[in-house]
Amino acid sequence: MNDNMSREAGSRSAGKNFLKEIRISIVATIVFTIVVCGVYPAIVWALGQAFFPWQANGSLITNKQGTVIGSELLGQEFTGVEYFQPRPSYAGNGYDPTASGGSNLGPTSQKLATNIQQSIAAYRTENNIATSTPVPADAVTGSASGLDPEISLANANIQATRVAKARSITVAQVQDLIKQNTNGRSLGVLGEPGVNVLTLNIELDQKYSVKK
Repeated sequence: MNDNMSREAGSRSAGKNFLKEIRISIVATIVFTIVVCGVYPAIVWALGQAFFPWQANGSLITNKQGTVIGSELLGQEFTGVEYFQPRPSYAGNGYDPTASGGSNLGPTSQKLATNIQQSIAAYRTENNIATSTPVPADAVTGSASGLDPEISLANANIQATRVAKARSITVAQVQDLIKQNTNGRSLGVLGEPGVNVLTLNIELDQKYSVKK
């Protein structure tokens, strides 16, 4: 009888402990859901809006009428010899922010090699440079995101002559704008300086619009 009573007491104790653990788990889930999915995001959003509002809202660039024309963080397509051309894009049909991605072609891909050779030839023709002139890698290869907003200084300097001629200004004037729109290395040591194509082209239109 004592054994039966002990077993019953043990069962009741185990049942109580089980229910206690269930309650603790439910309360913990609710608390962490509120903190992680509500309080924390709200604090981060508030701090971003208070101290970094431009960056927190997408680094959007607007024209004089207040219309959004792009983001400083995303590359976009430009047509016309009077504009600097961005890095090639394989995002969707090209520069599609809803389909960010690269070509997924590996270094042994014949298709990739053919595309690069064709891009090199087109780049040399567009910028009227000799076959002996090295072509910057970023001018003929896409980035992993397909939305890289910057090009290398070497790429920008090669394009400067074409842009200057199309806008009837000097190469020195174009190079001055290149410098103004060049971002340095991250933290001063990481990566290479890059030229933001969107902001550069906007300044070109503002200061040296093409006369038609």
